[in-house]
Amino acid sequence: AQIEAQRAAEQTKVADPATAPAQGTAAPATAEAVAGDVSLDAAMAQDQRVAFDTPHLKGSINLKGGRFDDVVLKEYRETVDKTSPNIHLLVPSPVASGYFAEIGYTGVAALGSLPGPDTVWTADAGATLSVEKPVTLTFVNDKGLTFKREIKVDADYLFTVTDSVTNGTAADAALSPYGRITRYQKPLGTSVYVLHEGAIGYHETAGLQEINFTDLEEDKEVKPAKGSNGWLGFTDKYWAAALVPAANTEYQARFSRFEDGRPRYQVDYLSDPLTLKAGETKTVETNLFAGAKEVDIINKYLDEKKFTRFDLMIDWGWFYFLTKPMFYLMDWLNKLFGNFGLAILATTVVVKLIFFPLANKSYVSMAHMKTAQPKMLEIKEKYADDRQKQQQAMLELYKTEKINPIAGCWPVLLQIPVFFALYKVIYVTIEMRHAPFYGWIHDLSAPDPTSIFNLFGLLPFAVPAFLLIGVWPLLMGITMFLQMRMNPTPPDPTQAAIFTWMPVIFTFMMATFPAGLIIYWAWNNFLSILQQGYIMKRNGAKIELWDNLVGMFKKKPATT
Repeated sequence: AQIEAQRAAEQTKVADPATAPAQGTAAPATAEAVAGDVSLDAAMAQDQRVAFDTPHLKGSINLKGGRFDDVVLKEYRETVDKTSPNIHLLVPSPVASGYFAEIGYTGVAALGSLPGPDTVWTADAGATLSVEKPVTLTFVNDKGLTFKREIKVDADYLFTVTDSVTNGTAADAALSPYGRITRYQKPLGTSVYVLHEGAIGYHETAGLQEINFTDLEEDKEVKPAKGSNGWLGFTDKYWAAALVPAANTEYQARFSRFEDGRPRYQVDYLSDPLTLKAGETKTVETNLFAGAKEVDIINKYLDEKKFTRFDLMIDWGWFYFLTKPMFYLMDWLNKLFGNFGLAILATTVVVKLIFFPLANKSYVSMAHMKTAQPKMLEIKEKYADDRQKQQQAMLELYKTEKINPIAGCWPVLLQIPVFFALYKVIYVTIEMRHAPFYGWIHDLSAPDPTSIFNLFGLLPFAVPAFLLIGVWPLLMGITMFLQMRMNPTPPDPTQAAIFTWMPVIFTFMMATFPAGLIIYWAWNNFLSILQQGYIMKRNGAKIELWDNLVGMFKKKPATT
């Protein structure tokens, strides 16, 4: 009943989290009164702030509410253009794209006003936050509770908030720490099934929680079991904001969508009550990650800060056992060559070498099958009327000639998870974002920007997205076509049609894929052509490529 009454009050005014019961089941869902149509500059000027500047971040902390609502990523821009604005990750709530983090306390009304969204903290005049210099905020409430908040920031993307709470009253005080991250808009762009964007969290009891924005809109609230030693926040494709509650302290996490007042998404937690005797002081440490999901930095917080399974912040996918090693290989090669495109080419060679024994057996078996074609035709003619004897004779021929009829499928089947893992690496990891290759490829994580339909930019008109068939997709289609023509054309007309049109279909299908993936596929096809040609020649099998190409242009005999 208390919770329902609180929510009803939130629909009419900004609620004070201090009115929530200390034994509440979740952090307060504080509604925002403003409409979200305020400019960024106007929102920044509304309240006093403490500025910060680090190697990776710049921005300010709002003294009203002690909010982290102004975080800019200094090394990342919105587009490939070097003059485009930096990524503004956290934004003040009055702005339409408001996105902020807040740490506070709830308790019974007798404790007075506790730190919440309306609390105005006090900082030393001219205080600024840097890696070398923390700042201290102070708030003394009307009942004698004193809060001192020390904020530190590291050289990467982590803020550490240490609250020192002193009970200056004559009675015991019980108050519950809470933290919340609120945002008013979804990430820009189209949601893709291979990547999770939305609410995310982990703790030892509930494990990994991934709730996308659509699910939040439908379910309104998701509350996993209480737990400890975890984290929760929002993850976008390349960025994330996550709160890490105090270690070894149980808390109730919640993932919500609120429609009252101004619609918003929220992740929050409410820790078990902190009890202070009269005159006692206790501290609570909370961490806030707000930045780019760089693999090395995420792993550093996992190892050094002991943030439980913080590596799950990056969506490695089902084939993580392939995706992660492939990323580390490509990252190492990128540092070696100084270019991610060259790293992709080198990774393709490494993958080819790993699968060489299997591919070699496959191509050898295919070569043997070609040399045995006359014998296979004899068997079909000899046992044309006896299907069983024909199959028995074929199996005997396979055994004699060392032919494995399904050997040709294995390299293709095994390449599917490898291809998908590479797609995940190129699409998901921020290290690939805006990574250039040579020539016109300025971003390997984006599609090839050229198109054959305007002669690759020579004609002065824009081409619709579905017609963006660039140079690299064409090279991929050509190499795929040549690879398929290394084998005889199937005698069945339907199979022959599929054989002919498959490269064209794949060219259109994959033209919108990241350029890095297309470069991998084209280079892989080229290496496969060389490998297959060498093995076939070594085993005395005829290479059908030239005859198949010539046959395409020969005049077909008239049918009667």
